[in-house]
Amino acid sequence: MQPERRTFLKIMGAGIGITAVREVFAESATQAERPNIILCMADDQGWGEMAYNGHPVLRTPNFDAMAAEGLRFDRFYAAAPVCSPTRGSVMTGRTPNRFGCFKWGFPLRPQEITIAEALKTAGYATGHFGKWHLGSVRKGSPVNPGASGFDTWFSGENFFDNDAVLSREGVAVETQGESSMITVDAALEFIREHSKGDQPFFAVVWFGSPHSPHRAAEAFRALYADQPEKQQHFYGEITGMDHAFGKLRSELRALDIHENTLLWYCSDNGGLPKLGATGGRGYKGMIYEGGLRVPAILEWPGRLAQPYSTNLPCVTSDIYPTLLDIAGVRMENHPPLDGVSLVPLLDGAMNARTKPIGFWDYPIKGLSTPSDAWMAELLEAQREGREPDPPRLRLDAGTIEKQYPTDTFPGHAAWLDWPWKLHRIESDDSVKWELYNLKEDPQEQNDRSAGEPERTADMQVHLEAWLVSVVNSLNGKDYL
Repeated sequence: MQPERRTFLKIMGAGIGITAVREVFAESATQAERPNIILCMADDQGWGEMAYNGHPVLRTPNFDAMAAEGLRFDRFYAAAPVCSPTRGSVMTGRTPNRFGCFKWGFPLRPQEITIAEALKTAGYATGHFGKWHLGSVRKGSPVNPGASGFDTWFSGENFFDNDAVLSREGVAVETQGESSMITVDAALEFIREHSKGDQPFFAVVWFGSPHSPHRAAEAFRALYADQPEKQQHFYGEITGMDHAFGKLRSELRALDIHENTLLWYCSDNGGLPKLGATGGRGYKGMIYEGGLRVPAILEWPGRLAQPYSTNLPCVTSDIYPTLLDIAGVRMENHPPLDGVSLVPLLDGAMNARTKPIGFWDYPIKGLSTPSDAWMAELLEAQREGREPDPPRLRLDAGTIEKQYPTDTFPGHAAWLDWPWKLHRIESDDSVKWELYNLKEDPQEQNDRSAGEPERTADMQVHLEAWLVSVVNSLNGKDYL
């Protein structure tokens, strides 16, 4: 098959003398054969925080309807137990430590090739709406949504609540309304514009809910008046998000583009301690199941013949290779991907995962990114005819100074080779291993490492080989 177009992406590392060149081209296919793509993501919604997953209180009628009519992932994982890294995995198809996105507030590296950049080579119009948290939402940043491949963006530095100030391509804009609906309304403006022609669109819709502090709109909070106040606002934020998601889904039908639109929803990490329903041991910030397993559903009426559910382990890193596969985008000399294409799963022809899933939570603090304060600062500065100080731009996002060793891997890592999950916990120069059979023991209570010495040893080899590969990427070797 001959390429219909060939585009070179050249991405310069800021201040490091490293140039990453990747050849990206789209194989011949008509624009009509490429679906519109919408990726939606919640902020801190655990696996069990859906009525369709059995929550006894929550009302999520729109998510429930899509779960009943599309593909429901019953074992879907965030690539990391906190937000920014997982979002980076969606953008790149890579485990986030490969590009130094260790924790919340860490940016993408500008050397990375994003899904938006790749899909643009196939003719897609691209837009980002809602929470960004992968760099900056200010003009002149090498890691704002525009620099990361989005033609249109209306974005927040981090999570945001009702009546938020957001950035429209670097210009601070005051909004009014419930936060999830603000996000969807901005996305729908973009979607309506691009539904009129032959050009497919790619829209990323990242909600700021249900991140704390929880401040539900009164109409949604009142639905849970019989619950304690904290739960009223927490549940109300999720139902508000469900309501906005329902508007998005309904509008696709009103525009008559739903048949050829792939709509994919998930969360960025497991649920919150004491408040959320995580569906496993642990919670946000932990490599155990409760910190990683998230709700996920996919709808594509023109491709999926009938509704079904899958227990096949999938991860947010799979989104990138899946979408490139669907769009017919091929990349030569691509840096290592951790995700796999799920196109065979969509076609009902994937019975097992083709490679295990690795996780690694590096022991370092996140970076504070107070969206409300920073966006208010941007708004005030622009009203006065100036831009705020350069540190907010993350101009050093591509700088690689520290070199990490390949014989020590601090923190908590895990290797999921279904149904087995091996944990590697390194601290104070010692390493602890734990092994669980998730099919038999989904709560990870019965450590099988002592009783399965051969399996443990074999998985140790594979996990540590993967960790070495991740460190090589972290040290910049993918960009040479």
